[in-house]
Amino acid sequence: MIVGRREAWTGRLLLVLLMAVTLMPFVSLFFTALHPSGSYPSGVEWPSDPQWGNFAKAFQAAQMLELVKSSTLIVLGVVPLALLLGTLAGFAIGHLRMAGRNVVFLVFVLGLTLPFEGIITPLYYQVRDMGLLNTRWAIILPLIGLYMPFAVFWMRAHFVNMPDALSESARIDGANVWQLFWRIHVPLAMPALSSLAILLFLWTWNQFLLAIVLVDDPLKRTMSGALGAFQGQWGTDMPLLCAGSLLILAPTLVIFLIFQRRFVTALLQGSLKG
Repeated sequence: MIVGRREAWTGRLLLVLLMAVTLMPFVSLFFTALHPSGSYPSGVEWPSDPQWGNFAKAFQAAQMLELVKSSTLIVLGVVPLALLLGTLAGFAIGHLRMAGRNVVFLVFVLGLTLPFEGIITPLYYQVRDMGLLNTRWAIILPLIGLYMPFAVFWMRAHFVNMPDALSESARIDGANVWQLFWRIHVPLAMPALSSLAILLFLWTWNQFLLAIVLVDDPLKRTMSGALGAFQGQWGTDMPLLCAGSLLILAPTLVIFLIFQRRFVTALLQGSLKG
């Protein structure tokens, strides 16, 4: 009994320490953002005269509304199509038992090993030859392709566990393959689909590398990608830079707080399903 209590208190202490370490950078950003513009705080300290106007100034300087619009358009271009293609491929590989499914699935698994950094140079030249540089399509189209391995792997993990008797019963009632997919399996796959949608949204919204390499105009990047241009413009004004960074992080934080349970479920599904 005593040993169990000690373990419980030890676990809680470790969680508190981990939470403190995780929150400390954000606390430091927040305190620094409240210092007078142009000053350089020596450490994590609350300013004697908090400058809340730094957030309004950073909001205007970063053209935050335009950045939100750009990120939203990119998300709307990536997430729905990636969900559709990933679900179709995952259903074909995981449930229809099509010929050569193991080879196709292996190709997608190998795609999970490709780092963005390793393909950014050939991707740049390919996008340039397509005439898409400095457009939002330069971010949307590559992200759809780069997300496909994970999306297919995720949805295949769901469909492979669906009982064959369910499909056989639907076929006896006259359902074709499309009706089987759209009317039977897609409604049952909504938990997996919503979890995948949240993950794809967060990854797309926070996409940084492709945005700064393939798009020169900050107003056509994601919010995270626009942070590079904001840093270059206001890099010498530390409080304003910290205020802008917090504003850019705010939408992701809000989405996470709203869907935190679904986000945790997404991580657990990815670890338990095979």
